[in-house]
Amino acid sequence: MPLTPPPEPDLEPKMNWASFYAVISGVNRHSTGIGRIWLSVLFIFRILVLVVAAESVWGDERSHFTCNTQQPGCNSVCYDHFFPISHIRLWALQLILVSSPALLVTMHIAHRRHVDKKLYRRSGRSSPKELEQIKTQKMKITGALWWTYLISLLFRVLFESAFLYLFYMIYPGYRMFRLVKCDSYPCPNTVDCFVSRPTEKTVFTVFMLAVSGVCIVLNIAEFVFLVGKATSQHLTNAKDSPIGAWISQKLFSY
Repeated sequence: MPLTPPPEPDLEPKMNWASFYAVISGVNRHSTGIGRIWLSVLFIFRILVLVVAAESVWGDERSHFTCNTQQPGCNSVCYDHFFPISHIRLWALQLILVSSPALLVTMHIAHRRHVDKKLYRRSGRSSPKELEQIKTQKMKITGALWWTYLISLLFRVLFESAFLYLFYMIYPGYRMFRLVKCDSYPCPNTVDCFVSRPTEKTVFTVFMLAVSGVCIVLNIAEFVFLVGKATSQHLTNAKDSPIGAWISQKLFSY
């Protein structure tokens, strides 16, 4: 009885999304309610879907892409022409870039805590309990942190919009075609190439990009909320706080 060779091990490194989520969720407790919703949508409808379902859907994209020719190299060239970058890698890059602005807020909060510890020590309040309280307290989005938070939201919207445009340029209409025609060298003539499970891939593509659109709306809503809240506070205290003092507080408060 012939022995079946063991399957080749998967040597491709996998992204540790759990560690990635743990890093970006550090800013969650300091966010607004809309920011917490954004992080939940990011994790449940993007990271989990990418790990659980999307990677299996696109796992056969290269091996099951076939063209009706035996010309060596034709399949590879046509695949590279119609799929210049893997959906999975492009989505992973998108998630990393979209989430990275949250690290700006995390670093700013760490800086504020460091300054607070210095002030506590100078005033003689250096007990472990008081220093631990600094680490656990929720930071208010005021002063320079307000600007950092707004800038992070702007970068999120820019990155999301850029990737939506990039997907549209690479895959017009966000659709996967069942049959594509290729005449690239070394194909002997125009050949027909067939994409594996195009309908399923189209559904996943539209779903992921729709969730990306929802994240853009949430980021814009949070931006408007923060600006509106700050403006409302200024108008409420307009008699006691002239606009110059308000701007100074926003610019120079750490």
